[in-house]
Amino acid sequence: MSRFLLRALALIAAGWTMSAQAADLNYGSRPPLTVNQPLNAYSWAGPYLGGNLGYAWGSVDNNLTKPSGVAGGVQAGYNWQQGPWVFGVEGDIQATGADDTFAPWKFANPWFGTVRGRVGYALGNVLFYGTGGLAFGELRATTFGLSESHTSAGWTAGIGGEMGFAPNWSAKVEYLYVDLADSNFVITGASNGYRFGLIRAGVNYHF
Repeated sequence: MSRFLLRALALIAAGWTMSAQAADLNYGSRPPLTVNQPLNAYSWAGPYLGGNLGYAWGSVDNNLTKPSGVAGGVQAGYNWQQGPWVFGVEGDIQATGADDTFAPWKFANPWFGTVRGRVGYALGNVLFYGTGGLAFGELRATTFGLSESHTSAGWTAGIGGEMGFAPNWSAKVEYLYVDLADSNFVITGASNGYRFGLIRAGVNYHF
């Protein structure tokens, strides 16, 4: 009986030792996950930086020109996430080839930028969002060899979708409507502004 008891105690002690060693191997210096921490959850939180390319088309107030062309640039932003809800801020700067000529008038939009808020709903690595905020950019008028440019502020709003496709990387498709306020142009004798739609695709790197 005593020999059986000693053997049982030895087996129990060996089991405890192996369990402790296994725990050390699994966790190392990190604490174990708790039941309240979601496993394999995709996070949209944090800063990001990326580039985009798209196409803009629109019209000039008090003029028959309809500038359109390719647009491309860079964007940067920061996201906060609460459950499936994602809140963020984003800014971008774009160079564009949007221009058009009608009779003696030519209007072009060489560049524009936006600073926007974003509110979205995440389904894992897929994010759907709405966005809106401040827009600013240049409208340039040319006629009979004379040129005049105005930089105007305005507003923008749009919608988009973004998908994480690799660690730290996501791709997005976005539509924006941009309204650059009217300015008084001397060479046209009128108040001209530029309103346009923009559809673009982009890639972001999340830090």
